[in-house]
Amino acid sequence: MSRRRATEALPPRAANPWQQAKRLAEQTPDSRNRSVDFLRAISIFVVVIGHWIMSSPWWEADGDHMGHILTWAPWTHWLTWGLQVMPIFFFVGGYSNGITWDAAQRDHLPYGAWLAARLNRLLRPVLVLITFWTVIGIVATGAGVPAIYLTIGSQVAFVPTWFLAVYAIMVLLAPAMRMAWKRWGLGSIVLPLALTVVADLAYFWTDWTALCWWNYVTLWIIVHQLGFVWLDRRIQGRLIPWLLLLGGMATLYALTEYGPWPRSLVGVPGELISNSTPPRLPLLALAAAQFGFVLLIEKPLSKALSRGSTWTAVVLLSGLIMTVFLWHSTVMMLCYGAGFLFDGIGLHTFPGADGWWLQHWIWIGVFLLVLSGFVAVFSRFERASKASGTPPGAIRQVIGTIVFAFGLTLLALDGIDADNALGIRYGVIAWTFAGAFLLGLGPRRKTNS
Repeated sequence: MSRRRATEALPPRAANPWQQAKRLAEQTPDSRNRSVDFLRAISIFVVVIGHWIMSSPWWEADGDHMGHILTWAPWTHWLTWGLQVMPIFFFVGGYSNGITWDAAQRDHLPYGAWLAARLNRLLRPVLVLITFWTVIGIVATGAGVPAIYLTIGSQVAFVPTWFLAVYAIMVLLAPAMRMAWKRWGLGSIVLPLALTVVADLAYFWTDWTALCWWNYVTLWIIVHQLGFVWLDRRIQGRLIPWLLLLGGMATLYALTEYGPWPRSLVGVPGELISNSTPPRLPLLALAAAQFGFVLLIEKPLSKALSRGSTWTAVVLLSGLIMTVFLWHSTVMMLCYGAGFLFDGIGLHTFPGADGWWLQHWIWIGVFLLVLSGFVAVFSRFERASKASGTPPGAIRQVIGTIVFAFGLTLLALDGIDADNALGIRYGVIAWTFAGAFLLGLGPRRKTNS
């Protein structure tokens, strides 16, 4: 066979990720609100960088120490006003859930099929992370690694999953919330707003402090509803967005300057009150400001995203963003662990001291490099998470989501380690996999249709 004919017989090379993203970008309809995709991706990226900035371990003669820059440098509490972007993700999620549910209604797609499509990509990649840390825990315990390392490492690694647990519940409720929005409009937030305010004030002025934990649902429902405001274009012009932006920031300042709420919009280790665990009223003020800002920049942002290369970059990042989000804390802890193994290399400067910030940005560069390798390995689970075949029934999926979310919450609170022969919380791990089974996140048999 000639060289030419032999070459022609070879299978075509797989397109590289950029080429794949470019093809998808070229197929994007003009009607798509590209700013939604951009904001979803960039908000997750800001969360990742924020977590990396705030981590601040160091090494001294007596060994390693874990720390948080918010503890050592109080001025950094102001940075959280820009780095706390979870409200953006939730109202962007409301927009996306609203538009897909409306489409499902038009196409007569049942709730169960819509739910499977929404939850599959969100939750399936988490199983890989849980499996990874299960193996790490068993191996580390067998090798005699001190339990404290597994405790801290897994706690930090699973902290981001609180968001997935809460957002999965928002997806469950989205059709009902959409129905409430179409019937009552802004009146649909009156009850959750009242419950949020009562719970937050009760924490400070009554003994009913446990009420504030329902804010994980009520407060994020309010923010999620903002996505419907955006989707249905209920706000026109620039006056109201400016009022939301300026009024939200003024309210945030007043609450944290004159009220009992702390300045930082994320939890500070050692402080009794956190604005995010559970979420409190300052986050609602921030959500209003961020929503106004997004409305103000939507048109110029959409125009910038119409450029081919810019939109291709967003499509590429959007296809990897869940992998980046799930693994960024694991990468950070593994890198720091390696540093501790080598006598604290690069970690001898106390957090906030002269030279620490330069050193810290070098570490962030290392995290980016290592994370790129993890993304190359694990992003296949995100890309392959499109549902196929017949999904489980809607009731089974609802139960499975609640079970899965509960397991994720326990992992986010306390990590994966336990005082037993295996060194892992196998009951909690089994709980999450039971939820995954009910959701049908495992291999699914295809129908003959």
